[in-house]
Amino acid sequence: MDYKGRIGAVIIGIVIILAIILTIMCTVRVPAGYVAVQYSMNGGIKDKVLTQGWHLIPPTVKATKYTVGIEQSYLTKDEKGDSEDNDRFTASSAEGKAIDIDLTFTYQYKPENVTEVFKRFKGQSGEEVKDSFIKPNIISWSKEVLAKYNVADIIGAEKENVNKSITSYVAKKFEPYGITVSNVTLINVGVDKKTREVINKKIAAQQNAETQKINNQTKIDKANADAEAKKIEAEAEAKANRMIEESLTDNIIKQQYIEKWDGKLPVTNAGKNDLILDIN
Repeated sequence: MDYKGRIGAVIIGIVIILAIILTIMCTVRVPAGYVAVQYSMNGGIKDKVLTQGWHLIPPTVKATKYTVGIEQSYLTKDEKGDSEDNDRFTASSAEGKAIDIDLTFTYQYKPENVTEVFKRFKGQSGEEVKDSFIKPNIISWSKEVLAKYNVADIIGAEKENVNKSITSYVAKKFEPYGITVSNVTLINVGVDKKTREVINKKIAAQQNAETQKINNQTKIDKANADAEAKKIEAEAEAKANRMIEESLTDNIIKQQYIEKWDGKLPVTNAGKNDLILDIN
């Protein structure tokens, strides 16, 4: 191959490499459960969002991804899920007690609102919005709900209702932003040792009272059942007696008298002039 041929081959090779690089740069992969908003400096936000799959877009267009599937996130002191080294936060109960909170929540962006999310948060990705907006507000709005409950309710029998209250409150707060929060769950509630001991005693007392209540109700139910059984038995016996009385006509009584008579006349000590009166 002559000199010009070698130069041509090098140029073609460079063009192919640049074409491959450009193709890679212009290719966007949208994972399952995500959509991507398209934005260009000269054209602004495109109406059509990119759905799951591979897409080829112009080099001047930027694609920002948002999860439309349910994602789980954590706010905890442990290295769990997407939590940092320590995302635990402190809240106050209705009594003013300090409580340390670890929780988890699920969220997603509404597909029909992702372009509005893109505009509102100035092009931040779904992950960036979660870290800069969703998590801080989960903390803030959860504190508002927790402040309405006593510590014993938060860590005791009412914990499930507390979770439901937080979820309902937080969901309404995020609704205007095109963000759906479907579940908030307290996974650990920390209190000081003295408070924990007091609460444990209170819980034990409540459990004992509930057990006693059940036992008392059982005795009442048994007594009522016994009384009802006796009542039914008495009513049945009275009914049987009435039926017997109604069936004993004069003729039947006479017949029974005749059947049982041994044929002997009555013997008395009366004199011959004494009167024997047959009442019948």
